[in-house]
Amino acid sequence: MNPHEALVALNLIEGVGPIRVRQLLDHFGEAPAILRANGTELQRVRGIGPEIASAISNWEKAVDLAGELKRIEDFGCRVITQLDEEYPESLREIYDPPVVLYVKGRMEPRDRQAVAMVGSRQTTHYGIETARKLAWQLAASGVTVVSGGARGIDTAVHQGALAAKGRTIAVLGTGINIVFPPENAELFERIAATGAVITQFPFNRPADKQSFPIRNRIVAGMTLGTVVVEANLTSGALITAGLATEYGRQVFAVPGRVDSPRSKGCHDLIKTGAKLCENVEDILSEFEYLFPASNRAGKLSEGGARLTIELSADEQKILGALDHEERQIDEIIRHAGLPVATVSVTLLGLEMKRLVRQLPGKIFARNS
Repeated sequence: MNPHEALVALNLIEGVGPIRVRQLLDHFGEAPAILRANGTELQRVRGIGPEIASAISNWEKAVDLAGELKRIEDFGCRVITQLDEEYPESLREIYDPPVVLYVKGRMEPRDRQAVAMVGSRQTTHYGIETARKLAWQLAASGVTVVSGGARGIDTAVHQGALAAKGRTIAVLGTGINIVFPPENAELFERIAATGAVITQFPFNRPADKQSFPIRNRIVAGMTLGTVVVEANLTSGALITAGLATEYGRQVFAVPGRVDSPRSKGCHDLIKTGAKLCENVEDILSEFEYLFPASNRAGKLSEGGARLTIELSADEQKILGALDHEERQIDEIIRHAGLPVATVSVTLLGLEMKRLVRQLPGKIFARNS
């Protein structure tokens, strides 16, 4: 058994988490030696009592390692550990980094320049549009945009980054083979094709109240900072922001209407020290050493659009639908013959490129 396989096995044992694995590795030196140890040897390690020692020493009775390795191969994903260069460098710095990461897609060195964007599942139109716009601008600037793949703000964030043809990473609160929410199946495939879908959970692990806070620490831990776009006072996005603060990372909050419950969490973050975020420059300027203004000028115009405009086939169809008159979004969908989600995301990209403008009532017009 090699060290990677041993770490996969340890990750499958109930009650053995990242902190205990680190203590065991400090004592035994390598993962296979942990699995070979007997109960008495294991209990010599600080934090390992009789119950955990028994679970580890008898791991073959409870853990189907061969089955898990086959599932990994059949699903077309990989497992990376802290032994691998691909493992996010920032994630190594937190107190309890994941033992393993299941990865569908690929991790790249440029993902060290990543920013998290999170928010509520229950959103407003303002929150969705703001999340898409900021994610588009970050991705167009070369930033890897990380979120949790959930409904609402997370979904808008991934859509915005994909519309900019940039990198985005979804961190799941389930096993990598579980699509949650179900409607994001196609979105996860698109993310994996150009970025990565990752999780620390083994196959078939369902979502629950514990899995999402565990997921949130990865989102906060692997990024330079966290942007909260829209969140009420009980939103899980505030957990991510709190973890980012704990890890010494910058927290940004997008303000909203003073009478909107969906903005209460963001306003509370601003009151307690988060940086107010009104546009992408508020984020990029915080990391000037990585994204100097001189470098950004060649990628984004003042409004956040790329100076070199390239149009996809979908963008050309939508511009064609707007050739002669202003149209409501339903008319654009009908004339372009594209799915609703595709039209919505593509219109956002065209707005960022300043080729289309949105008028009141979800009416769009082509700029001259």
